[in-house]
Amino acid sequence: MAENRQDNKEINGDGGRRRETEDRPAAAVTSLRDVPARLRGRADRLRALRREHQAGAFPESDHWFVQLMLLFAGQGRMWQALLREHVFRRRGRQLRLGEEPAPRRRMHPLVFTALALIAAAAAALFSLYTPATTVSYKGETLEIVRDGEEAQRIAARVEGLTAETLGSAFALDEDTIQYTSGFVRRSELGELDNLERELTEEIGLVTYGYSLYIDGELVGSTQYEGALEALLEELRRASSSPDTLSVDFIEDVRISEGYVPTSSLVNLGHIAELINSTKVGEVTYTVVKGDTWSEIEESNGMERGELLALNPDFNIDKINIGDELVLSREIPYLTVRVTERQNYIEDVNYDIIYQDDATMYKGDSRVIIKGEFGKADVVADVVYVNGVETERTVISQVMLTAPKTETRASGTKERPSWLPTGKFRWPTSGRITSYFGYRNTGIRGATTNHLGIDIACAYGTPIYAADGGTVEYTGYKGAMGYTVIINHGNGYKTYYEHCSSFACSAGQHVYKGQKIAYVGRSGVASGAHCHFGIQKNGTYVNPLNYL
Repeated sequence: MAENRQDNKEINGDGGRRRETEDRPAAAVTSLRDVPARLRGRADRLRALRREHQAGAFPESDHWFVQLMLLFAGQGRMWQALLREHVFRRRGRQLRLGEEPAPRRRMHPLVFTALALIAAAAAALFSLYTPATTVSYKGETLEIVRDGEEAQRIAARVEGLTAETLGSAFALDEDTIQYTSGFVRRSELGELDNLERELTEEIGLVTYGYSLYIDGELVGSTQYEGALEALLEELRRASSSPDTLSVDFIEDVRISEGYVPTSSLVNLGHIAELINSTKVGEVTYTVVKGDTWSEIEESNGMERGELLALNPDFNIDKINIGDELVLSREIPYLTVRVTERQNYIEDVNYDIIYQDDATMYKGDSRVIIKGEFGKADVVADVVYVNGVETERTVISQVMLTAPKTETRASGTKERPSWLPTGKFRWPTSGRITSYFGYRNTGIRGATTNHLGIDIACAYGTPIYAADGGTVEYTGYKGAMGYTVIINHGNGYKTYYEHCSSFACSAGQHVYKGQKIAYVGRSGVASGAHCHFGIQKNGTYVNPLNYL
């Protein structure tokens, strides 16, 4: 081991011994060991380049020094060929003229070296530098480009784009943009394609972005590519379920790419909030046969009185087929339509057959054999618009259990006119001034828990029976004033209060629509009106749910 250490020692020029190699850092030792391998690799590469050169091939390299040497070698061969050609031409001309060829002159080595160095320097200069134009805006360099004329054309195009986007005239001041020509390093050359974007950004009036349009209306713009598509996709994903077949938008939704006014750029969160909100606009409904005011309110999910507030010029007692009612004064920015494929078990209605029964009045019936619903396995495509079902298309229906027919007895005996029909008509025409439920009229003696509706109309207007029945009471009842109570014999009673006079008497049978009293303001009342109330099995209910 001592001998090995002795072998690794080196002798200094002054005769002293240097430190042992094992004391050096490991990285330095490794680096020295790699030097021979690196030199051999460089030598092999140079030999390969020489072989390619001798074979007439075109040697290549990514290293700048090797590229420079290859350039010098190529230039030397070219100048050598040109010189040889010149000498041969001169000798041939002398031979044709019978002249004695001049003795061959040899170029002095120093001259040849100088010329070679000059040629190499020129080649190196043109390989590293090139003529170019520097484009500056307000003293700041934007881009260095090879073609100055094209740069000016791009600046002119930016002026046009800015003017078109803003919708007004725009021109660059000559003092703000400069074009300087000269030699620059090739590595500093930029791209003409970048100049348009950089100049536009420096001007700052327009920005290349992406705009969202809904039915042609600009909602907002953003600089971020793909952000609006991702926002719309998130809306679709939020409305989807495992059963979803498709999600689309009813409105015309378009994303446009191009220059937009910088002032139109907004936060993506603002765009998301906006398209989930509503905008000013009317939703209307056209009255069809069989519609009633209360049914229209209920089918559209409206609170009582909300429809009248939107349509104050209409009489809720008299709506005609074709009337157009306003359901909402706001509409959503974006309407999402979702189609789902649903599989469910559905009840199948049973048939009903009737048997005549002379012991029952006409219009009355009773069940003899109760029917039973069948069951069917149904596959259907269901369309939802903003979460509300608008369409259902049955794709297939497989019967699981068949329905059982129901048998009913149907009366054939003539029905007295005063018997109840089970449906109520309006007792009089007018405007509702007080609804069922809590109220605070400010009138002394008036109840705060209103047990009916007040229908205001002219003094003396006729009042009619809402359904057939027996007059149970006519008389004065304190705050209720002159009152008529009809017992309809089917669990219902109706009240007609604040009358001025009566057109019937207690114990009398009255038919539906028969005149029973006249409007007044007796009892506690602020004006002429008919208070109409309905009792069902002894409990007051809202008349608007039964009229």
